[in-house]
Amino acid sequence: MFESISQKLLALGRRIYTKKITEANIDPALKELRTALLEADVAYPVVKGFLDDVKGAVLGQEKLDGVTTGEQFLAAVYYKLIDIMGPVDPTIAVAPASPTIVLMAGLQGSGKTTTCGKLARHLAEKEGRRPLLVAADVRRPAAIDQLQVIGDTLGYPVYREDGGAPAAICSHAIEKARETGRDVVILDTAGRLHIDEEMMREVRDIARAARPHEILLVCDAMTGQDAVRSAAAFNRDLELTGVILTKLDGDARGGAALSVKAVTGKPIKFAGVGEHFDRIEPFRPERMASRIMGMGDMQTLAEKVQEQFDAKKQQDMLENLVQGTFDLTHFLKQLRAVRKMGTLREILSFIPGFGSKLDELNLDEKELVATEAIIHSMTPTERERPEILNTSRRERIARGSGRSLEEVNEMLKQFRGLKKLMAELGTHKGPLGRIKDAKHLQKTLREKLPSLMHQMAGGAVPAKGKGPAPPKPIDREELKRKRKEERKRRKKGRRK
Repeated sequence: MFESISQKLLALGRRIYTKKITEANIDPALKELRTALLEADVAYPVVKGFLDDVKGAVLGQEKLDGVTTGEQFLAAVYYKLIDIMGPVDPTIAVAPASPTIVLMAGLQGSGKTTTCGKLARHLAEKEGRRPLLVAADVRRPAAIDQLQVIGDTLGYPVYREDGGAPAAICSHAIEKARETGRDVVILDTAGRLHIDEEMMREVRDIARAARPHEILLVCDAMTGQDAVRSAAAFNRDLELTGVILTKLDGDARGGAALSVKAVTGKPIKFAGVGEHFDRIEPFRPERMASRIMGMGDMQTLAEKVQEQFDAKKQQDMLENLVQGTFDLTHFLKQLRAVRKMGTLREILSFIPGFGSKLDELNLDEKELVATEAIIHSMTPTERERPEILNTSRRERIARGSGRSLEEVNEMLKQFRGLKKLMAELGTHKGPLGRIKDAKHLQKTLREKLPSLMHQMAGGAVPAKGKGPAPPKPIDREELKRKRKEERKRRKKGRRK
């Protein structure tokens, strides 16, 4: 997502090179930015207001020391992006008298029922709440069964009734929550393929009966303008308290993320970024703005890594690396942890400069599945000592995993290269052996993770100076220092 906008913004920044920002040199850039935003399906009124704000912020600015006017322009765009998507509010109200009622509204196909499960899991694991899911969608075939499967999978109770009015079902569910000590009730309401009066009347009836503390609209980010129009319609009929954007990991143009807050005036509280129930995260405007600008999101990536690789696991892995005992069993565990963080494409998109280069990497998620299948077809001894894998053993592994002998050989070759690389990183002089804090972890990820991810995806580790390499992020302070030193050298030369 956002690759198109990112590329055009960076190109604009390089072209604006002048001593002062005037209408003559900024209007062509704003015209191109308008085209990029409209192509990304951002609502036209939002685009117009956004461009007016950017122009007002930069017009007449003199060039600052150490930065270009293009960089000043991009900085203004970045902060205005944060403004239109903010402020940050990923909170769910806590009712004075339990339970807290959360009504989930939205069109059919927006991912509303799945999002109910994701939100329940988030509230239970992050905030220690005890959720009750309520099947109030009696219109869509199998909607009740779908919510029941989600509840059973996550281990949360589901309240359901055979027949009856949705408003009455919700009232009965709230009474059940009080009786059973459930402190948050999540109402899964019915949707339609489009806005109609019958659907809106039903959800209004539920709101009057349940008196929810939160009314959250679930919007599909991939529907662009349709998401914006439905958000505006729901906001007119309901007192929305927030929005949850789903499918932000899809191949969408990103317009909904930039438009929904501006159109409704309600905060985007959460973003769905994958199919699994843990793939929901608080919406952070500054991080989303960084990704739109092609600056990556190292903070989110570092948090994902720290969540999947806790301190004990990191220490065990480093000890294996230093002692030279890192084998295919360890590799399989790390591979699974990486997959829990998201797809390789998603992980690399967090790294500055990689948004526009993902297509060049030719990432294939199926390679990770194939690698797991090959390792699972080995005996524990073979995983521990892959050097004993002769031709007959490899042929057996190929048959057992359903892969070709060439694929088995290639995987083992990649593992040897990865083991060598990780051994270099994990020594007491290597970067993984010197990690001290989150800032250091972010720097290490930026420098080393692309090579590791590329190899896990089935490609060889790029040699130095070859293959895809992310551009180094600009260090503003270092840039200012070097330019000051250059000016001093020039003055000194003129005096001589």
